[in-house]
Amino acid sequence: MEFYKSTHELILFIVFNLVIIGMLVLDLGILHKQKTHVMSFQKAFKWTIVWILLAFCFAGFIYFYDTDPSDPKAHQVRTMEYIAAYLLEKSLSVDNLFVFIMIFQRFKVSAEQQPDILKWGIIGALVLRAIMIFSGAALVAKFSWILYLFGIFLIYTSIKIFLHRNEHDDEEFDPDKSKLFRLIQKIFPVTSVYHNNHFFVKENGKTFVTPLFVVLVMIELSDIMFAFDSIPAVFSVSQNPFIVYTSNIFAILGLRALFFMISGIMELFIYLKTGVSIILAFVGVKMLIPLVSSYLFGQDFHIPIVVSLGVIVVVLTFSILLSLPEYKRKHSTRTNV
Repeated sequence: MEFYKSTHELILFIVFNLVIIGMLVLDLGILHKQKTHVMSFQKAFKWTIVWILLAFCFAGFIYFYDTDPSDPKAHQVRTMEYIAAYLLEKSLSVDNLFVFIMIFQRFKVSAEQQPDILKWGIIGALVLRAIMIFSGAALVAKFSWILYLFGIFLIYTSIKIFLHRNEHDDEEFDPDKSKLFRLIQKIFPVTSVYHNNHFFVKENGKTFVTPLFVVLVMIELSDIMFAFDSIPAVFSVSQNPFIVYTSNIFAILGLRALFFMISGIMELFIYLKTGVSIILAFVGVKMLIPLVSSYLFGQDFHIPIVVSLGVIVVVLTFSILLSLPEYKRKHSTRTNV
């Protein structure tokens, strides 16, 4: 049986990564060979739907293929874990995109330069997330008590997000005061102007990094910071490395199309931070419940995955529905101007 499980998971992993390579070639290569990579809202919306549908198609693949004769219901549980993890990661990635938008605005990155930054940012995020996920899985497997630390951290993070939900990101970030920006300037000579889409240029025989490279570094680091929230959160849904990995990767796929879509309808997600804080608080409590119930009642109690999935879906749905009146009000104001 152990051989069955290991071989089974290996096949799933190989199939998934082949799909990912194909999707990356499609998303970052074939579809964007034209001179301008800027997506219209309509095109970005269509491709966002395509990536989401592909993610749910993979859920169907898990349901029908990932079966275990010793546990007939295992594939149902893993499918729900994958969907819950994907929705959780997708909602957090949307929040992350707001930071991307703010960084682009602060550094005055043109619309034509943004797609290249996003392309390399996505590739870097895929590699970094894979490293962090499998490192986290190894830690959880060896030290199960680390999940309780994740739970405490997520509750703290949820409170922090909730208390700052109404603050504007552009007021919280100033590249000129950024320690990272000053550090890069100390390590690398930075040009004062952009050089089209180049990250490096040579001037008088000396190599310089351009401001576009600085933006890329900040994008990658912002993704790492968000990963410190999202990866512990997804481990509350499932400790299966395959589920955690695939849900994260599918949430990152299509991020470029989602960026261009969201940049046009940001008001539709004005309550997303509130929703994210509620979800993170829930998953944090979910992680701590087994410890508390064991201490108080002498037995572990776990919230079923169907409940977790329901909470995530309901909170995300309401965060968007509550944002609709504000979106319509601002959209009508712009139309009348």
